[in-house]
Amino acid sequence: MFSRSRIAAALAAATLCATPQPLTTIQDTLFKADGTRFNGTLTISWTTFEAVDRSQIMQQMTTVTVANGNLRVQLVPTTTATPAAYYTVVYNSDGRIQFRETWAVPSSQQPLRVRDVRFAVTGSVAAPDTSGTTVQESDVTGLISDLQARPLKGPGYATGRVAWVNPVGTLESVTGSPSDCVRVDGTAGPCGGVQPGFTDGEVPTGVVDGANATFLLAASPVPATSLILYRNGIRQQNGVDYTTTANTIQFVAAATPQPGDTLLASYRTSNAPDTGGQMYPGTQVLCSGLGASIASTGMSSVGSCSIPAGFLSPGDRVQVSFDLEHTGTAGGYSFEMHWGSTTLLHRDAEAGDTLATGRAEIGLKAGGAQAGHQSWGTVLPVNAGVALAVDDYVTNGIAIDFQARVSAGDSVVLRNFSVVRVP
Repeated sequence: MFSRSRIAAALAAATLCATPQPLTTIQDTLFKADGTRFNGTLTISWTTFEAVDRSQIMQQMTTVTVANGNLRVQLVPTTTATPAAYYTVVYNSDGRIQFRETWAVPSSQQPLRVRDVRFAVTGSVAAPDTSGTTVQESDVTGLISDLQARPLKGPGYATGRVAWVNPVGTLESVTGSPSDCVRVDGTAGPCGGVQPGFTDGEVPTGVVDGANATFLLAASPVPATSLILYRNGIRQQNGVDYTTTANTIQFVAAATPQPGDTLLASYRTSNAPDTGGQMYPGTQVLCSGLGASIASTGMSSVGSCSIPAGFLSPGDRVQVSFDLEHTGTAGGYSFEMHWGSTTLLHRDAEAGDTLATGRAEIGLKAGGAQAGHQSWGTVLPVNAGVALAVDDYVTNGIAIDFQARVSAGDSVVLRNFSVVRVP
């Protein structure tokens, strides 16, 4: 039988072995030479040693983050180890190793500073380490978030090509021949080609006698739906008022033009020469907005749109729409639409014309423009016409101005206007 003393000794030994090894706390504030606080990591490594309580401390390493200069780490003391042991500490900042040093950690119940554990290597001075030791991305403050914010390469990425952003947000390379043109959706194709032409304000050929219902255009509209046909300023509806076959217009019996009627047609054609490609294949709103209110008896601007030089090109087509509202009963009022120095539209409205509106379609050509327009009001009848303008819109740009005048005591306001370029 074991004596009580032997049992007590055995229990004491077991308790001693189960007691965790006391750790020493190293706590300090680290600065750089310029006085700013150190930010980075400390990589602490050691070889296998036996602690004072005979526990085996296996070779390993740990990484401690230092934020705003604040360092705190707990380590097993090494000054009482067998064999003699040390900690190798590597300082990392800004994505690279700055320097390394050796620590000898004594047992202490109070926190120690770095200077208390720093161990000077006899006969040498530690130099900055430039060996290129790998630094983990997570060790560099902010690196992972910065990397996630950058665009990534997609599966179609290649060097020496125009890049575009695919639907999932990664970079792809545009494929095609070196002479191709790149579109905004990342596709590529041949530049130039046969571009559509524009015909504005054409009077269809045919006798207007109330019996003839067949009229001819100078060319076939391409596409056929591009044809805009007016009879006495009223737009006719394809399939209801007339039908088309190639360049032939066939009116239905109920819409046959009568003596004194006027016909005007605008349409696109496909036989225009190659001018290097149509730059703007989609509809663009050049400007739009609300206008001003005036009570002037002389012509005054109620709104305008200025298009800069070089923005418009021959072959472009511009549509203008505007709406006016008249207040007062003192008398009538007048309104105009100007294309540069050219007055495209002028109407004199009655006092009862509470509302008035106007439309214009301007086809740009080399050295000027040709415009078709129509306008009407609450009482004011529909009126249509065509006009030519010689303003140099390419070199000087162009200003589209809306003007009006009223009788004394009345006012008129430009409720809305828009200027749109269409393909």
